[in-house]
Amino acid sequence: MTNKLLLTVFLALLALTAGLLVRQATNSPQESQQAVKLIEFSFPDISDQMQSVSQWQGKLLVVNFWASWCGPCLEEIPEFIKLQAEYQHRGLQFVGIAIEDKAAVAAYLQKININYPVLIAGDAGISLAQQFGNIINAVPFTIIVNQAGLVVHRQPGGLSRRELLDILDPLLAVK
Repeated sequence: MTNKLLLTVFLALLALTAGLLVRQATNSPQESQQAVKLIEFSFPDISDQMQSVSQWQGKLLVVNFWASWCGPCLEEIPEFIKLQAEYQHRGLQFVGIAIEDKAAVAAYLQKININYPVLIAGDAGISLAQQFGNIINAVPFTIIVNQAGLVVHRQPGGLSRRELLDILDPLLAVK
C-alpha cells in the first residue's frame, strides 16, 4: 500500500511540474511582460544616503540588479554608462542595484566610474528583484519602467546595447 501511495504522489507531482513547464513555455511574450506598477523602494547609495526610486518619477528608468562577482553584469555596465551619457537629456535614467555588501561595491567603483546612481541593497535587492518577476534569481536582472511608472520589460540575464535600444527607442519617442 505504501509503495502505491508513494507512486501516486510522485506521478501527481510529476504531472503538476510538467503542466507548469508547459504553461510557462506557451505563455506569449506579451503575457509574460505585462506592465505592472513600479514598487516603491529605497536603498542607500555608496555614501550611505538613502535614495528613493520616486525621485526618478516621470523618467524612463532602467533598473539593473547586479553584483561585482557577476561576469555578465560587469560586461553590460560599460554600455549602460555610455547610454546614460547619450540619452540622459531625453529623460533616460539608469539605476544600479547591487545585491551585495557595500565593501564589494566600493572596491568595484574604485575601478570604474559609473555615471548613474548605484544603490546597495544586499539580500533585500534579491527579494525586490523577485517581486519584479525574477523567479529564477538571474543576475543580472533588468527592469525597464516607462515614464508613467509601469514596469514594461523584465530581462533575466545580460542585455546588449542593440537589445536595450530596441526596447528603449520606442519608449523614448513617447512624451
